[in-house]
Amino acid sequence: MGVEITWTTKAQPLTDAQVTRAVEAALEHGGRSGASIEVAFVDDATLAELHGRYLDDHSSTDVMSFDLGDEGGGPAGEVYVSVDRAEVVAGRRGQSWERELTLYLVHGVLHLCGFDDLEEEDRPAMRGAEAAVLETLGLPPDGLDHGLGGD
Repeated sequence: MGVEITWTTKAQPLTDAQVTRAVEAALEHGGRSGASIEVAFVDDATLAELHGRYLDDHSSTDVMSFDLGDEGGGPAGEVYVSVDRAEVVAGRRGQSWERELTLYLVHGVLHLCGFDDLEEEDRPAMRGAEAAVLETLGLPPDGLDHGLGGD
């Protein structure tokens, strides 16, 4: 299991140990323990550019995941998380920046484990998985709607 972490933002509200723990917990919950994951914490502009390039949607978003499979000996997946978006949304929701950022990270990793939330019928499973992983990290449910997707 390997978690490679890159911060391209000045602000780093989580420690690398917290990031690694969150990734490992989400992978375990999703049945992909041992997968190698690269995590990049970026600003809104960078993630919006990736969103436009790969999903033809130039709006800002909170997290994007890329399943790279096991081909070529590289990582199994990449997760890009917007530090800016987490700060803004956390303020609106009255939550800590760290919690919101952890939610986005967990959400992105769960996508790599096969969870989805694009269709209404898939959302309860994703939200349940998010809550379960956050709880294992010591972050109990906050009772707020976490619809993600750019908020």
